[in-house]
This record gives sequence, C-alpha cells and structure tokens, in this order.
Amino acid sequence: MEKIGIACDHAGYEMKEFLVGYLASKGLEVLDFGTHSPESVDYPDYAHQLGEAIDRGELVRGIGLCGSGEGMAITLNKHRKVRAGLAWTDEIAALTRQHNDANVLVLPARFIENDEAVRIVDTFLDTAFEGGRHENRVKKIAPGDC
Repeated sequence: MEKIGIACDHAGYEMKEFLVGYLASKGLEVLDFGTHSPESVDYPDYAHQLGEAIDRGELVRGIGLCGSGEGMAITLNKHRKVRAGLAWTDEIAALTRQHNDANVLVLPARFIENDEAVRIVDTFLDTAFEGGRHENRVKKIAPGDC
C-alpha cells in the first residue's frame, strides 16, 4: 500500500479531512501530520513534520494545505528533499509533476472547492515526471538529492 503524507493549518483543516477520506478510499495509507481541529495554528509546525518525513525517506509524496497555499509551499521547500508545487488547477498540478518532479502538492484551501481538490490531487498522483530536458533543471535545485 502506497503511503502519502498530508499536513495543513486551520484554513486547510476541513479540506484535509475530506481528502484523508478520499485518499484512503483510493487505497492509499495516509499519514496525517495535522492539524487536527479548525482552531488557529501556525502552518510551519505541520509543514515541517511532513517535510522531515520526506527528508528521512519515510514518505515519497505528500500534500500540504493552507489558506493561500503560499506559506505551506514556502515552508515545505525549506526541506532539502522536498519539491513542493502549489497548484490550483489540474493543469498546473500536471506541470509540477511533468516539469519539476514535485513530490509534494500544495493546495490553496480558501480558493478551491473539494471537487476541484480531488481533480488536482488525482492529476498530481497520476502524472509522471517527463525527465529529459527537465531532469538537468531539477538536479540543479538540490544537487545530489534527486
């Protein structure tokens, strides 16, 4: 069973809860790093937990959510083995995989609905990295880790 991590702040809590159920229904084992309520929290506390799990090799992929997605993406990308891509359409999700080999999808929970999130997540999970000319570019992000 493939594992995927998920993390959010209070703004992404409801969508995260929805996606945990959706991902489980697809047969994925979901590691939920929180938050676990809609109470106000600081997104870095949860983003770092997901990023650290990827850095340690415990997870290959993850999903992060916050209000705009920006804070979660910025924080996740501080981790050496994380390539987090912010996507608000399925086309952008595909490009983050095809061209950037993103291993974490970040969603802007205040700007998309659950049905859009499902399409974006499915696209992210089903899209392969193209390699080729993109491979050299990705290797320049964190040399030695790709």
